Amino acid sequence: MRRSTKIISKVWIILLAGIVASCSSTSGNASDNHDKATLQDWDFITVASGGTSGNYYQIGSTMETILGDELEVGTSVQPSTGSIENIELLRQRRAEIAFVMGDAVYQAQKGIGPYAGKTDTPELAAITAMYPNWLHLVTLEGSGIKTVDDLHGKRVGVGSPNSGVEANAKILLNAFGLTYDDFDVDFLSYSDSADQLQNGQIDAAFTSSGIPNSAIMDLSTQQDVRIVPIEGAGLDNLLSEYPIINTGEIPAGTYDNTEDVPVIAMMNQLVVRKDAAEEDVYLATKALFENLDELHASAKAAQQITFDSVEDGLVLDLHPGARRYFEEVGAL
Repeated sequence: MRRSTKIISKVWIILLAGIVASCSSTSGNASDNHDKATLQDWDFITVASGGTSGNYYQIGSTMETILGDELEVGTSVQPSTGSIENIELLRQRRAEIAFVMGDAVYQAQKGIGPYAGKTDTPELAAITAMYPNWLHLVTLEGSGIKTVDDLHGKRVGVGSPNSGVEANAKILLNAFGLTYDDFDVDFLSYSDSADQLQNGQIDAAFTSSGIPNSAIMDLSTQQDVRIVPIEGAGLDNLLSEYPIINTGEIPAGTYDNTEDVPVIAMMNQLVVRKDAAEEDVYLATKALFENLDELHASAKAAQQITFDSVEDGLVLDLHPGARRYFEEVGAL
């Protein structure tokens, strides 16, 4: 009888130990889960980028991977024609994060250009400034095009439809008193523009990118390339209407050009809807900036994304979630 009682007591001790261990484990997991920050609204993150051959897509693909790994959420990178389509994807809530050039953001928030009369364009906010895109107006020696005004009656590539390149081209042309009615228009990607310049199918093309532009570099190895300067009264008109636009120069020797060429630039910006949850944007910003080495390796232009330049050239205010992170790490 005493032996039986001892056996029963041992069984109870074992069962109680298991219950205590289970409770401790559950308590520990609850603590771990409490400590681990989780996304509030975003159960899937789509990064709206650009054409698959450009920097937007290359950098966006790396961002998608980082966000998926760090936040343990489903992600995708969305190819697009660029800034205008990306803002539309944000409007439709088909993307959470988007690459957008400064002039397109400015037009969207002011309700001008392609956004004139629209009442459903969402308010946007920035995660960070990225790197400038320099507008190139490219032609070949012998085309007779030495100024923007010389585009009259020519065949001109203006970028893909609804791309940032086309948006840049339109505001520039307007400042110089030109419209699409003044020349033959072709909607072409970077590579297609270079090919058609090479083959004599167009006389000039707009491209917007970092310096140097790889398609123009390739073209310059086969043809004498001319970058048309952006200057004079037209430039003054442009800067008065778009104070967010920067001026600069393409250095001599970039495309075998013998002199510096004055051009304009727009800052690329990583943006979200202003109504995105603060915690979600905070976590996304943290994930990206804690993996800058990986981001920098995605494209040369991405190396300009740094803690020192998060507000440089921004058209938008930082989203509260992004600002919170940058303040925590002393970047602001």
